[in-house]
Amino acid sequence: MELHRGRLIDHIQLVTKNLGASRRFYEAVLRALEVPLGGEGEDYFWADELFVSTADSEAAQGKLTGRHHLAFQARDRAMVDAFYKVGLENGGKDNGRPGERPYHPGYYAAFLLDPDGNNIEAVYHGAASRSTSSVKITF
Repeated sequence: MELHRGRLIDHIQLVTKNLGASRRFYEAVLRALEVPLGGEGEDYFWADELFVSTADSEAAQGKLTGRHHLAFQARDRAMVDAFYKVGLENGGKDNGRPGERPYHPGYYAAFLLDPDGNNIEAVYHGAASRSTSSVKITF
């Protein structure tokens, strides 16, 4: 088994009241960001470091999560635009159209509320080079 992880955050779990609605939304926006679904079970699915489950899942312990802000990295502005478009078409609600933000020069982002009200962002930070695409973990 092999995993690829980013830096800082190992994973995040969102607990949803409607797994089908969340799956429809996340599959669409992750596809636009070229992130494949990693796996699924009866009461959860995951992609990269994001796990989404029902409150009945073992890890959730019967509790829904609160409102969170989660930002996905995008390769370019077109990817941010695609994230926003497919997110709206698949159950997301507008929380900030694609555009430049004042956080730093070149910060181009879009914001959507997922079916549970979490603030989901796609951001392109501008032209840059990465030291590596991901951290590779092999078991």
